[in-house]
Amino acid sequence: MINAWLEKMFSQENWVIYLIGFSAQLLFSVRLLIQWLLSEKRGSVQSPGIYWILSIAGAFLLTLYGWFRQDFSVILGQFITYYIYMWNMHEKKIWQPIPVVFRLILILTPLVAMGYMLHDARNFFTSFFQNPDVSTGLLVFGSAGQVLFTFRFIYQIIYSYRKGESVLPIGFWILSFIGASSIMAYGVFRSDPVLILGQSFGWVAYLRNIMIWNGQKSH
Repeated sequence: MINAWLEKMFSQENWVIYLIGFSAQLLFSVRLLIQWLLSEKRGSVQSPGIYWILSIAGAFLLTLYGWFRQDFSVILGQFITYYIYMWNMHEKKIWQPIPVVFRLILILTPLVAMGYMLHDARNFFTSFFQNPDVSTGLLVFGSAGQVLFTFRFIYQIIYSYRKGESVLPIGFWILSFIGASSIMAYGVFRSDPVLILGQSFGWVAYLRNIMIWNGQKSH
């Protein structure tokens, strides 16, 4: 049974697509590792600038991966968080030094990509919502997981805006853990190694950040 699952996962797939997906997840994992190590060192949950730089780079690649995989649930989450990453970069004073040309490219890329996908709405919805490899129920489940996982950044930006600085509150980590669990389950049903491996590392980091946050509040 396991061999059949692995064969389904890797057979007849373009390895370039997987390379893009794994590269995105690697960037997400590195951002989390850096944030985690800094938090351990300082004894409090940190929100370093490099975390947001790696976030926007990973989001760009994962959006491409979702497009090539024809997986709407993957694309959904990335478009929403893309501009939240930019806001945090602005708050960290690392957005302004970027040359204007590159800032325009970063700002316009998601909008151009969305416009391209929707220029023929009928074909778009047919390819993404009537994908023979993904049932409607599974698509709804996967999209719900992505929405929940994405909501952590909506929560984060609201919390940070009220605090007047970019922070990663405990609610962010709790939502991260629950959302990652849903996405990982979706990845198993979808036979998607990128989603499975990408979320596995996050589990430990999310739990550890919750512990660090509780520890700093108790002092």
